[in-house]
Amino acid sequence: MKSAWSGLLVAFSLYSAVPVPQVQWEKKTMRWALSFLPFVGVLVGAAEWLWYLFCAHFGAVALFYAVGAALIPLLVSGGIHLDGLCDTCDALCSYGDREKRLAILKDPHVGAFGPMWLMAFLLAEAACFAQIYEKPALLPLACVGFAVARTLGGCKIVLSPCAKDTGLAHIFAENSDKKAVAVTLMIEFVLLVTAAGLLVYTVPYGLRAAKVWAVVLLLWYGLHEKLSRRIFGGITGDLAGFCISLSELLALACAAFGGLMI
Repeated sequence: MKSAWSGLLVAFSLYSAVPVPQVQWEKKTMRWALSFLPFVGVLVGAAEWLWYLFCAHFGAVALFYAVGAALIPLLVSGGIHLDGLCDTCDALCSYGDREKRLAILKDPHVGAFGPMWLMAFLLAEAACFAQIYEKPALLPLACVGFAVARTLGGCKIVLSPCAKDTGLAHIFAENSDKKAVAVTLMIEFVLLVTAAGLLVYTVPYGLRAAKVWAVVLLLWYGLHEKLSRRIFGGITGDLAGFCISLSELLALACAAFGGLMI
């Protein structure tokens, strides 16, 4: 029980901006940490739902809601996954060899391409949120999507080979009970997708939309796996953040476009 509690604190101390008691990063405290990564997504999803209720109650316009909704994940997570998105886009757009791209991921400086793609990502998120606000029948898919995205990101770290023997991904991979954490994350994925399906079950085509969303995420997981192995030689913390960010956007896109068909 103490190990699980320590893992929860480690997960929230790194992957969120929520103030929590600090614990020493070591094998016994990090063993289960990645199992609690989706809990950060649950917090984001809950905040998104409350923000929607607030804006709908007071009759806020779609743009006001969408910008606020796009900023909530940043406020809750502290931007750690967006940092990975930015660095990965810089590396991918460099068209260098593997060593150069890994060096770009490690470099604390930001190039030109990262901020441009980060801006495009946030605009796409805001556009999806604006459409969801107009037709919110599939909003539950979007809210649950933040937790599901983190199950995929956690699986990346414990199931994929690390591209280098340094960095946060390597630290968490080496100190995790990989098999147990992977099984836990897979169970969480199934439970979350099932919960999303139940939440939209009464919506016309809602269950079908949930199935499409789950398939799209699994296809994206496989594509990301091929990309990370072929181009970078494995996973890094930045690539895991890239996976999580795009998984969130795909959930929003499914909820937005699915709402258009209802």
